Amino acid sequence: MRRRTIFSFVVILLALAAGARSQSTLPRPDTIVKPLAYVSLEPVPRGRAFEIAVVAEIMDGFHINANKVLQEYVIPTTLEPELPKGFKLVETIYPQGKLWKFDFSPERLNVYEGKVTLLLKLEVQNDAPLGTLKLPLRLRYQACNDTVCLPPVRKSLAAEFEIAAAGTKAASAHPKIFSQK
Repeated sequence: MRRRTIFSFVVILLALAAGARSQSTLPRPDTIVKPLAYVSLEPVPRGRAFEIAVVAEIMDGFHINANKVLQEYVIPTTLEPELPKGFKLVETIYPQGKLWKFDFSPERLNVYEGKVTLLLKLEVQNDAPLGTLKLPLRLRYQACNDTVCLPPVRKSLAAEFEIAAAGTKAASAHPKIFSQK
């Protein structure tokens, strides 16, 4: 863990130094990934399982570390929901990354590029509040280009959906996103 902390600190210092030399060439780390949240059911009835997909579009020329990292010093991408009473997280599913070799690392890294979909499997309990809910989500990532890594980011977003009474008929939503599993 100490090695990971030291490496992360060095990477951040290098990123800051590079940013000071070329502020106009490196974007702010929080602008590299644009995430959007989608819910699999409309509405979501109490007592049902459902999914939330976060589709993250990564800026061209950049990558973020995959959730399954190969080196202990690498900061993995994570997605965490802030669950209110009446919800249960069943599973978080992260896609496989791609193995790439970059100038700043002696080893290949497992990364995401382009567009990536992270999936939360949830259950709505019978005591969940009825009505519209904005479920807060936190996406954590570290963006890098071919030569430098930027400081890690924690980005907030929300999945908005309707909670309905148990037994309410629910329709599938966003089939193109949820059929890609």
